[in-house]
Amino acid sequence: MKSWLHRFSGRGSPPPAEPAATAGPAPARAEQVMRRLEWTAIRRLDGLLQGDYRTLMRGAGLDLADLREYQHHDDVRHIDWNVTARQGTPHVRVFTEDREMAAWFLLDLSPSIDFGSGELRKRNVSAEFVAVLARLLTRHGNRVGAMLYGSGVDTIVPTRGGRRHVLHLLHALQSRPVAQGAQTTKLRDLLDAAASLLKRRSTIFVVSDFISEPGWERPLAQLAQRHEVVAVRLLDPLELQLPDLGLLTLHDAESGEQVLVDTHDPGFRTRFARIAAQREAELREGLAKAGVDALELSTDGDLVDALVRFIEMRKRRLRLAAGSLPAHLKHAA
Repeated sequence: MKSWLHRFSGRGSPPPAEPAATAGPAPARAEQVMRRLEWTAIRRLDGLLQGDYRTLMRGAGLDLADLREYQHHDDVRHIDWNVTARQGTPHVRVFTEDREMAAWFLLDLSPSIDFGSGELRKRNVSAEFVAVLARLLTRHGNRVGAMLYGSGVDTIVPTRGGRRHVLHLLHALQSRPVAQGAQTTKLRDLLDAAASLLKRRSTIFVVSDFISEPGWERPLAQLAQRHEVVAVRLLDPLELQLPDLGLLTLHDAESGEQVLVDTHDPGFRTRFARIAAQREAELREGLAKAGVDALELSTDGDLVDALVRFIEMRKRRLRLAAGSLPAHLKHAA
């Protein structure tokens, strides 16, 4: 499905979202945005999660530290079946945790990311997500880095810690010019680049609207075999369903193709919604087959609420996994 709604015009159409204000030096703008997020999103998350944000980075180190009896909420993947068979009770392997874990943001900044039907574009949502999560992680001793994709992977921000580094990353996103439609997005190029660059196990957030040429599913699955991967999907309500806005000129952000449509026609709106729903189903199926969790961020949604729901979902999944022991081991546990 093409990014037809990147730009639209015509009778009855709402104006496109305005870009962020450009007054003042760019580093000062990054500081201003960070202070706003620290007072709003980050403070709220600290109060709501009370440290549970670490569920986003649940990967463990590779050094075996100890063996102990299985306890409720333990990850069943860490059960040592040989010791369990000898002892007659479930035992799990305990690993030495890497205190300074690395998180990477793979950022799709192709032209379709600049669409937004309201006050925010998908690009704004992406930048705020990166700023909030990067600041939370660096405050607790973790390092963050980023790979930026336009028409290809053109910028790599190495992993570092600290607030100054998060500001540097936010400035890199804010100062980046709006992408011009030149060629179709190939998300697999970003994923392949990450697989080649990132050798040490990391937590990876793939931030994209997944409007891309086919073929990204397999590289994503391969990346998830080595790393902890979260797909952060950006979307706008108008990409799912069109209201009655009369005649509109839809513009494909990446190919430049334009088409005139009549959104007053109920049949057209129904077909549009059906195609969008089919793409949604295919996208969710692709992410599920790749074995990654998905966090959806909408331009009309609340970032904090979305993060809290996602973390709670991952906690429930871990509890379910911990409760999926075979019957004879459940009794022993």
